[in-house]
Amino acid sequence: MNKLISFVRESVIELREKVSWSTYKELRQSSILVLIASLIFALLIGLFDLAFKNAVGWFYGV
Repeated sequence: MNKLISFVRESVIELREKVSWSTYKELRQSSILVLIASLIFALLIGLFDLAFKNAVGWFYGV
C-alpha cells in the first residue's frame, strides 16, 4: 500500500512541477492545424477513391 501512495504522491508532484502545460493559444493553434490537415487528407483520399472507382468502372465496363 505504501508503494501505491508513494506513486500517487510522486505523480502529483511531477504533474505540478515538471510538466510544461500548453497555453490556450497554443492549443487553439494546434487544434486548427490538425483540423485543416485532416480536411486536406480527407479530400485527397476522397479524390483518390473517386479516381480509382472511375478507373475500375471504366476497366470493367460497368
